[in-house]
Amino acid sequence: MSSERTVTIVPEAGLHARPAAKFVQTVNEHDSDVQVAYGDDDPISAGSMIAVTSLGAESGEDVRLVADGPDEEATLDALERVLTTPEDELAGAEE
Repeated sequence: MSSERTVTIVPEAGLHARPAAKFVQTVNEHDSDVQVAYGDDDPISAGSMIAVTSLGAESGEDVRLVADGPDEEATLDALERVLTTPEDELAGAEE
């Protein structure tokens, strides 16, 4: 059974550049299969940088995350942290 969560994007760049890279990196650090959907579009693989940035999701918009796997709740928690952390704080967390 999969878990689903809707998250509002906080970084000013939306799901582009550094936030998208951190998002994809976080997906790939977990064992669950993750898909992300924006607007009325069908969910796409959240582990692909090209797919994630092509969503065009902007700051203040909602995305729907679906995780299926042994650590799906932990995966969603980690992804929610990435999406709700301002970009300057996200950059500081990497240093």
